Amino acid sequence: MPLCASLHTHTLQFNFEARTSRGPMKNRPVWFLKLWNESNPETFGLGECAPLIGLSKETNEEVEQNLFELVSNINSTSIELPSKPFGSLLELTEYLKINSILPSQSSLVFAIETALLDLANGGKRLIFATQFISGEPISINGLIWMGGLDYLLQQIDIKIRDGFTCIKIKVGGHDFEKECDILQYIRRKYYKQNIVVRVDANGAFKVDDALYKLNILAKFNIHSIEQPIKPGLEEMAMLCRESPVPIALDEELIGIPSEKKESLLARLKPQHIILKPSLMGGVNSCDEWIQLADRLKIGWWATSALESNIGLNAIAQFCSQYPLSIPHGLGTGLLYTNNFDSPLRVNKGQLNYNQLTEWDLTQLFPPHEPIQSEIN
Repeated sequence: MPLCASLHTHTLQFNFEARTSRGPMKNRPVWFLKLWNESNPETFGLGECAPLIGLSKETNEEVEQNLFELVSNINSTSIELPSKPFGSLLELTEYLKINSILPSQSSLVFAIETALLDLANGGKRLIFATQFISGEPISINGLIWMGGLDYLLQQIDIKIRDGFTCIKIKVGGHDFEKECDILQYIRRKYYKQNIVVRVDANGAFKVDDALYKLNILAKFNIHSIEQPIKPGLEEMAMLCRESPVPIALDEELIGIPSEKKESLLARLKPQHIILKPSLMGGVNSCDEWIQLADRLKIGWWATSALESNIGLNAIAQFCSQYPLSIPHGLGTGLLYTNNFDSPLRVNKGQLNYNQLTEWDLTQLFPPHEPIQSEIN
């Protein structure tokens, strides 16, 4: 039976002022693509489209317009879902291409990929059949948001008290000496706990003093630093080669087409890469990065791009397909006052999936809303 689609919006409200090196955020608009077979509208797949202003290559206006066009295209043609689940992510991509519904915008690709996988697997938000769904947790890092010194220290103490053994701290938005004081505080107070510390500069370091700062950061036994300088600069290769702190590429990977991925990694030779499916072309694109990283002996982990629990769930299931040896950045589900109740739970530095907990999507689909509505 033909595939049907609808588009729904939701504005996530932060439960605090989320400060980053690109400025504060109070809310986050997201879109949801809903797919179902015409003969069975009660069973549907759901994919989240969540561009991140300042990082995504597309604007919110472009995303919404292209989502409307995608929904219209699906509803005006006789596209049919395959009779059996997709055998691979490559098979899924070929299906999208053949039916002319493979978007060019990264966040749209992630939305339609995960919506189709969800629908093909019964419309239960079970995107990938992995041990994570069966109860095997994923280790995650505790994210420390920017703020005043007291606020930062308070967050660190809370995360470690809650059982996190890996924390991630944003740097580049404060006086560098104060940031080093915070790192020294961690090392002095928690030296017995063997806390792993990651830092993320979001490209905030200047090229002229980046290596100097990296040498100072090395004194605090830093696990890695994400994107020390802005993406696209030729000096990144030198930093990856000479930095005493392992470098993880993040923004550097956004917008890179498949045919240029290997040459970029071979040229820069980073120690790690960070994968964000919403920003990096979807799950099949991230699988390409993983295959290359494994071949080139580059470490990787996945991080959410502040999606709701719907997108976070898809990313967690995606990365749990692979051997997981280090913490991932998947602890963002508690950031919002109006997130969707879900089986996702964070406990002692781990993300768990509780199959006994039902999804509650009434915020997105009020009981009185017709299932075929175009937009909520």
